[in-house]
Parts: sequence; structure tokens; C-alpha cells
Amino acid sequence: MSLSSSGISLHAVASKCSVSAMTVSRVLRNQSCVSPETRKRVLKAAKKMGYAPDPYMNRLMARVRSNRHRRAEAVIAVVRDNHQGDDLLDAAYHYAPLKDIDVHASRYGYRAEEFCLDRAKMSPTRLRQILEARGIEGVIISPQSSQSVGREMDYAGLAAVTLGYGLTEPSLHRASTNMTRGILQATRELAARGYRRIGLAVTEWIDARSDHTYTGAMLNYQRQIPPRDRVPLLLFPKNNIAKEEHIFRAWFRRYRPDVILSFERYVPEWLCSGLGLRIPETIGLVVHDWDLRCTGFAGIDHQRSHVVAAAVDMLAAQLLHNERGVPAVARQVLIEPSWVAGSSIRPR
Repeated sequence: MSLSSSGISLHAVASKCSVSAMTVSRVLRNQSCVSPETRKRVLKAAKKMGYAPDPYMNRLMARVRSNRHRRAEAVIAVVRDNHQGDDLLDAAYHYAPLKDIDVHASRYGYRAEEFCLDRAKMSPTRLRQILEARGIEGVIISPQSSQSVGREMDYAGLAAVTLGYGLTEPSLHRASTNMTRGILQATRELAARGYRRIGLAVTEWIDARSDHTYTGAMLNYQRQIPPRDRVPLLLFPKNNIAKEEHIFRAWFRRYRPDVILSFERYVPEWLCSGLGLRIPETIGLVVHDWDLRCTGFAGIDHQRSHVVAAAVDMLAAQLLHNERGVPAVARQVLIEPSWVAGSSIRPR
């Protein structure tokens, strides 16, 4: 006989409702194979009798069920966009590496496998068919295209999370970097080094992917400094950074920032070869999305390995508790980024 932490057995609840103990168990585990009327009756009886599940027994049974279905649920699908020629596939844009997702997935007994959406070769409908055929029920959506084909997926029956805010509809559980904290920390570090005119130059898509925290944080910072030191934000309207040098030059010559938060690609060449400046002697540069490829530059590390860990944790919890489909209320986990000092700005 299975007792709850309150001393009331699962069989007692089943007897009260004239159903089997397995039916009560399925209701409490939120499985969909129970009629709405029976579910309502069981939940009402359990609440009235004071039934509370035993957390230790729950963990044990979850492990048993997990092992029972390991063959069908051993893979987490990492879904990305893959449209040939899409500007967001440029090396100037950084995304969560598959190996980081795989490392964290392995802690739950899963492995991560990448699936690329392309309307011509892999439509959302076709991908869904593949996932169903292989018994894959957990997906991580990592948008890498302004077309955002992930919004066309049918998420019924799937546990799903997304990385960042590139996918806004449907509203899934998500993990992201808290770039409000990142930008404000960078402005503090730069002010401590004597910089006064801090410029921001990123694409509109980068700002949108952060839920507009780049612009929000910079405007908040500018509200606290003298008007003469406020540099208007530059948001490139197109994602092809390589073709935006003329916009950058015009912005720089008009507003003359003394340090810029921007990309590690293209921008250094525009500053040095195009404008005849020297980093960090005559202009400072902070990489807005720093990783090991940017060694030598100062920057903001988005801590993507921790973002990935949070996403995998949320997905594993959904799989454990049998939560599927688009959630009624989406949860968000924000990871604090870190400041990286580098030789592209002057020392304190």
C-alpha cells in the first residue's frame, strides 16, 4: 500500500472515487489518458482527504519510469533554422554550441541531437513527423534566422523551451542572458576607466533577441549622465553587418563616441582602416557578445553554458512531470552575464 506524506494512501483515494489506484496515479501525474470528469473527481477527493504525495517515493518512481522509457526518450532535439544565405548565419552572430547542450543533457541521461529547419528540405511538419517516429518528446528551440520557422511548429505533445527571445510566439518557457545587467555593468566599468561618450552599435535583431534589454539599459544609463555625453544608439536595420559600414561611419563621425559596444567582426577594421583610429589609444571597443574567439577584446560574456543548463533543467522538469504543449504561463530564467577585461580598452 502506497502511503502519502500525510498518511493517506493512494488506494484510499481510489476506493473513495471507485476507480483503480493506477487511475489515481495517472491523474496525479497529469497524464492525458483520463477523462476530465474522472480527473476532476479524483482531484477533489484527494484534496478533501488531505492526500499529499510522498516526495521520496515520487523521485523513486520517476526514475523507474524514466528507465522504462529510456529507449524512446533518450534524445533532446535542438531545433535551429538553416536557411542558406540567411544573414544571421554570419560568424558575427553567436549561438549556444551543441556540445554545451549535450553536456548538460547527459546529466539527465539524454543526448542532444541537432535538427535544422528549412522549408525546402525540412519543414516544421516533416520535422514533427520525424520526432514522433523516433519517440522524441523534448525540444530546445534555438532561433538562428529572422524567418523564425520555429513559430510554425506544432508543440502539442512536446516538452519545449527556447533560448533567448528570438522566438516570441508561441510563448514557451525560455532561458536567456540578462543583458540589462550586462550593459549596466559594462557602462560602470567604462566610466571607471574615464570613458564618457559610450556608444552602442548592434543590429535591431540583436536587440530584439535580448527582449530589447540592450536599448533599455543604455537609455537608462544615458538618463543618468549629462546630455552632452549621450550618444544616440545605432541599431543597424539589416542583419548583414558586412554591408553596413557606411551607416557606421556616418554615425561615428556625427556623434564621436570615445568607446563603442559592438561586434568583434567588421567593426575593428572599420575603426582602424576606415576611420584611421587606433584601439585602444584613440577609441575603445567592447564586444557585446564575448566568447573565447574574442580573446584580447574586452566584452560581455553571455554565459551561454549556464543559459543552456537552465534550459535543459526546465526541459527535464517538464518531461519528468509530463508537461506538454504550449504552457498557459511561460517561465523565464535569466542568467547574469560577466564582464571580461581586455586590451581593447584602456586600464582603470
